[in-house]
Amino acid sequence: MIFLRKILVLGFSSLLLFGVIYPLLIVTIGKLAPSYAGGLPIWEEGKLVGFENIGQPFVSPEYFNSRPSAVNYDASSTGGSNLGPTNPDFLSLVKNRIDTLLAHNPGLDVGDIPVDMVTASGSGLDPHISQKGAWIQVNRIARVRELPQEQLVQLVETHTEKPLWGLFGPGDRVNVLKLNRALDQLSLQN
Repeated sequence: MIFLRKILVLGFSSLLLFGVIYPLLIVTIGKLAPSYAGGLPIWEEGKLVGFENIGQPFVSPEYFNSRPSAVNYDASSTGGSNLGPTNPDFLSLVKNRIDTLLAHNPGLDVGDIPVDMVTASGSGLDPHISQKGAWIQVNRIARVRELPQEQLVQLVETHTEKPLWGLFGPGDRVNVLKLNRALDQLSLQN
């Protein structure tokens, strides 16, 4: 009887803590920072163009390409592929991504491709690419948009985000949506 009572108390306590208190705490934190909880929407002329913190596909040759997504950029089903680095399906997928990058970016060598351009993030929704991932695409975009490479390099530099206080977070990275919006503005000016 005492054993059953302990089980019921533990079960009820867990239900209360993880089913009520924890979700309320998370919702409260989201209300304290509402723009972050909503993915930081970006509006242009009253139209939603995307979210700063949620990746979206950019595959056209005139844009900087996004990081691959294991969930096809579906924010309702985040997650990685769960395929290990020696899995034949994973290796085939990465090889296909490398071949695609090489085909669309003439003059690029396999050794120049950063890993983030051929592998998906853990969430599948990473809105950033490495600065090197942006640089390897400059020649293609300059050719397609007929823009000077120097302007595009400067655009990448301007939109590069550094780690917090130079210590916390990944190295230099670029938000693809912000970069491509700036690219469109640059093209309109030329």
